[in-house]
Amino acid sequence: MQGTAFIWDLDGTLLDSYEAILSGIEETYAQFSIPYDKEKVRAFILKYSVQDLLEQVAEERGLDLGILNQVRAQSLAEKNAQVVLMPGACEVLDWADKQGIQQFVYTHKGDNAFFILRDLGLDSYFTEILTSQSGFARKPNPEAATYLISKYHLKPDRTCYIGDRTLDVEFAQNSGIQSINFLETPVDCNHQIATLEDIPSLFFENFMKENMSDL
Repeated sequence: MQGTAFIWDLDGTLLDSYEAILSGIEETYAQFSIPYDKEKVRAFILKYSVQDLLEQVAEERGLDLGILNQVRAQSLAEKNAQVVLMPGACEVLDWADKQGIQQFVYTHKGDNAFFILRDLGLDSYFTEILTSQSGFARKPNPEAATYLISKYHLKPDRTCYIGDRTLDVEFAQNSGIQSINFLETPVDCNHQIATLEDIPSLFFENFMKENMSDL
């Protein structure tokens, strides 16, 4: 499957990390005496992002966003050991690697992502890892995908962004690439999965038929 590429999201996609993220936010809120409602915070970051949450909190409470980010990043880094793999993550990454599918990461996580992926033994699967500190506009802006497509001569109809949120589907749609997502959406480019283990069969049933008849 040369010419095919997977661009992976991390949190909630390859990494089961939301509890660690929520715990880090709770500690950050506590340091600034901000009331914390776990379910409201969870719903907000799933719909938007942690950065959007911190920006809103900083504006509402007159806090320095940079300091909020520093405190939250330090708290999250201390919880790396709590981050585990989503079921089937290793198996799907290994399957894609053996199929010759080029793999990348684009995540809103900071450079702490490099340490987590290394500690979990996943970093060698990826040609390049882009984080929030790589300098690209945040999702759903397509800037990061445009960079990867141009640098590695990827074919948009053979490139999939794999994620777990509406934001990830919008990113794929704006980038002109395919989407594989845990959510069901009416967007034509999106292909829903229930688990990561669904990807190989979905890929053969859909992408091989629709986009790769020339292979």
